[in-house]
Amino acid sequence: MAEITVSSNPLVSVQVTSTANPYGVERRFERGLTISALKTKLELITGAFAQTMKLSAFTAENKFVCAIDNDDALLGSYPVDDGMIIHAEDSSVRPDEYSDTSKVEKFELSEEEYKKRQDSVRAFKERNKLGRFNEEEMKKKEEELKAKKQEEEEKAKNIHVGDRCQVSVPGQPTRRGAVKYVGTADFKPGIWVGIQYDEPHGKNDGTVEGRKYFECPPKYGGFVRPSHVEVGDFPEESLGIDDDEM
Repeated sequence: MAEITVSSNPLVSVQVTSTANPYGVERRFERGLTISALKTKLELITGAFAQTMKLSAFTAENKFVCAIDNDDALLGSYPVDDGMIIHAEDSSVRPDEYSDTSKVEKFELSEEEYKKRQDSVRAFKERNKLGRFNEEEMKKKEEELKAKKQEEEEKAKNIHVGDRCQVSVPGQPTRRGAVKYVGTADFKPGIWVGIQYDEPHGKNDGTVEGRKYFECPPKYGGFVRPSHVEVGDFPEESLGIDDDEM
């Protein structure tokens, strides 16, 4: 066999793709590795078989460089550099074979069987009285939700269609507008206030999930909880344009 020169850098970092996985994974290999040994290592990465595997080198732009076809040669004897692609072709493996879960048998457990298991998340929570298994905590949460609901309902009684308002939602800038709707909604439980904002900072035109709650131009409408709405004398804010400016 002709004398082989190995690059001074003992390792090369490449993208490995295959018939079963065209997306690839990044791996580092010794340049002093024989192609036969490289194929063995690639079996676990590509799902292809060393005996039927055919290797090719490509640039990072997916341009073919050469076939890597001498099992006795060293990886460093081929023009494979960092960032390039080594593709493993195997006709015995079909594309996306290992990502197709349609034929995987699903493990199913009935609710009764799951309750009997002592190694489940449910059993752990039950033993340590966490979440819904903590009666005191659940009762406290129910009372908090009930109090919040009553607070929202009381606040909504003082909000009427046509009122000018100021909307203050945590994490968002304060906005002004006019109340266009007060009541329940199909998209989420509880009381909601429909607002037509003075500026196009809303999310809709008064329609949500196909139901029209009120009329307003697109991007001027929005819905917020009553607790975020303050009604009163809130005139439209000036845009800062003088009469002689356009």
